[in-house]
Amino acid sequence: RAAAARSRGRRMACRGGCCCSSAGRLNADNARFLLLAVLIVLYMLCGAAVFSAIELPTERETKERWEERLENFTRRHNLSRAELRHFLREYEEASVAGIRVDDIRPRWDFTGAFYFVGTVVSTIGFGMTTPATVGGKIFLIFYGLIGCAGTILFFNLFLERLITVIAYVMKSCHERQLRRKGVLPHNGRRGSGTSEVDSLAGWKPSVYYVMLILCVASLIISCCASAMYTPIEGWSYFDSLYFCFVAFSTIGFGDLVSSQNIRYESQGLYRFGNFVFILMGVCCIYSLFNVISIVIKQSINWILKKLACKCCHRCQRRLFHSRRNVVMPGNVRSRRNISIETDAVNESDTDGRRLSGEMISMKDFLASNKVSLAIMQKQLSETANGYPRQMGSNSKQNGFSGGVGALAIMNNRLAETSVDR
Repeated sequence: RAAAARSRGRRMACRGGCCCSSAGRLNADNARFLLLAVLIVLYMLCGAAVFSAIELPTERETKERWEERLENFTRRHNLSRAELRHFLREYEEASVAGIRVDDIRPRWDFTGAFYFVGTVVSTIGFGMTTPATVGGKIFLIFYGLIGCAGTILFFNLFLERLITVIAYVMKSCHERQLRRKGVLPHNGRRGSGTSEVDSLAGWKPSVYYVMLILCVASLIISCCASAMYTPIEGWSYFDSLYFCFVAFSTIGFGDLVSSQNIRYESQGLYRFGNFVFILMGVCCIYSLFNVISIVIKQSINWILKKLACKCCHRCQRRLFHSRRNVVMPGNVRSRRNISIETDAVNESDTDGRRLSGEMISMKDFLASNKVSLAIMQKQLSETANGYPRQMGSNSKQNGFSGGVGALAIMNNRLAETSVDR
């Protein structure tokens, strides 16, 4: 009981001390949001430093080579730099409209437009095809607003059904293992394994198992798609894997885009396979991102819990060192035998505060004095009804009689002591 009382005292101290810290001022949601924002900013800073260290030297070398080639070209053909740059700017404008040096498929025929709207509603947005007219840009705003929302809803429903299927398969495997061990009956009736059957009714797979399954599924789809892109598009296998991740994660840089050449072998079959792989890959990667976000949220909650525990311990030590006269619950005990009811009163959180001079609430006051109040209420009721408790003749002779509540208890005790004497 003393250990339990001390633990309650620690919780009181933590609740009182942690109000001074930053974690005590914020609720759990705000603390989680701020911590996630800080972690994302740090993650972006680290990523920027890494990419800058890797890509900046190559960018500088490429720029130097381009300037050298541009200078040689102007000298060889007797052109001015201004004229050549003006010509290159015109080509960039034509490139935005879909014109390339090599022959490519038409961008705005029906199949090309269908490929474009697929990249819009899936939020991939490669950037190889973009509307050049004002009407097309206005229509894209409203079309993308509804299309992106509907596609995200589709992805969420796909994730729900995928988790349902995974849960059903894993639950069936778990039940089969229990039947092999003899915990569950083979005929499916409720017998000795009733508790196990009841526990399996609300059984759900672990988020780590779901994340592992989605990782394996995404990897298999990416490898199969890369095996298709490598010979048909002429990319390396690593570039094909890179394209799969950029496309399936809807990042969509546009440096590598599939199905852009004017002619392919088995063109219809290839375009259908490209559509199927992108659809399956986007669904799996989107579901994987959602599951990873759950794991990240659990990690943030664990970090906040650890920080809160350390903060509570520091506040507790500071509170106890600054107030050495506080008597914690469990330390003040009378050595007489007491009942369970009075024992519960002595274990109240108000013991230490009452002896240390702190203010206590009315609820704590009533809880700690309920025995005296009950006796007082009984005696007041007897007095009001006209039949107060009769005292013995010895107590009357000694003069210790009468009184209400604590005074009556003291008089009765003094009367018994005088009689004994």
